Amino acid sequence: MNFEKILQEILADCPGALALALMEADGIPISQVQAATGTSDPLGGDIGAAGVEFSRIIGDTAKAANSLGGGRVREMVVSLERMTLIFHHVEEDILIVCALSPEANLGKARYLIRRSILAIRQEL
Repeated sequence: MNFEKILQEILADCPGALALALMEADGIPISQVQAATGTSDPLGGDIGAAGVEFSRIIGDTAKAANSLGGGRVREMVVSLERMTLIFHHVEEDILIVCALSPEANLGKARYLIRRSILAIRQEL
């Protein structure tokens, strides 16, 4: 199984998911998939842009969590007017980013991402 297939399964099982990417902590995509064309995607199909734009914020959040003694940041959800972004760490420097439409089921997306973590780790 390759990364794209794992991401595609999450996308297919989560109505309202716009795109997913497996990326390095600096925002560079390793693999990415997006919903069929015709879907209103505020990112314009470039989910890598979300990773790049939020990579500094994710890093700052990790530093804040460390200084509070809370441990490693596992997941971060950013809820915006036109989409919701989920950032979930697979390994220390690798994470999944998922873009959801406002109507999507956030809980289901989070569950599907967590369910796929083992398969992704086995591919690394």
